[in-house]
Formats: sequence, structure tokens, C-alpha cells
Amino acid sequence: MNAARAEFTVLVVEDEWLLRMELADELLLAGWRVREAASGEEALALLGREPGIDFLITDIRLGGAADGWDVADAFRAGHPDGAVIYVSANPDLAARRARGSVFLGKPVEIRALLATCDALVLPAPA
Repeated sequence: MNAARAEFTVLVVEDEWLLRMELADELLLAGWRVREAASGEEALALLGREPGIDFLITDIRLGGAADGWDVADAFRAGHPDGAVIYVSANPDLAARRARGSVFLGKPVEIRALLATCDALVLPAPA
């Protein structure tokens, strides 16, 4: 486990509770601090009241009016350089993605997701 991960908080936005739980558990085991949201609206509310979110992992299609694209836009409004990882079975719309973000298709391999988190969030070794 990389101790530097404990300095960063990830928001996992996924409306399928079992998948959200699996992602959150694996991220916690890897050493990240984790917050969860079950909908786009819940994620937007959380972003509005908790400025300490460092990066975002979101599905695209979520229950409710706000989708993952909207959540990423709101996150980036407050964190212009924050890492965004889309994990979705929906098609990747590169033109809609946040600048510098990564798209991973479902089902996502946990090792690939963790490696992507490390690459986007952790400081480069000196």
C-alpha cells in the first residue's frame, strides 16, 4: 500500500449499489479515503458541501436528472486540475469528457482502475 494515497479523497459516483460498494472497498483497501454518492444529485450536493474531494470516479448514466458528465463538470468547476475517471458501460464521448480525464469501460478491472488512480493523482517519483 502506498502511504501517499491516504492524503487524497476520492468521490465514487455509481448508482448500482453493489458495484459502488466493491469500488469503494477496493479503493479503501488500497489506502485512498473514499466518499460515495448513489446519484448525480447526491454527488453534486456532496461536492457543494465538501471541498476536500481530490478526485472523481463516476459512471455516466446515473438515476435522476444529473449524469456523470454533469458531475464531472461540477467537480472540475471547483477543481480545475482534479483527476476524473469515467467508469461506464456507455459509449465514451471524448468531446464530452473533462480535459485530461480517463475513460474505463465496464466491467472495469480493479487493478487497472487502481493503476489509473495512481497515475493521475499521485505525485511523480523524484
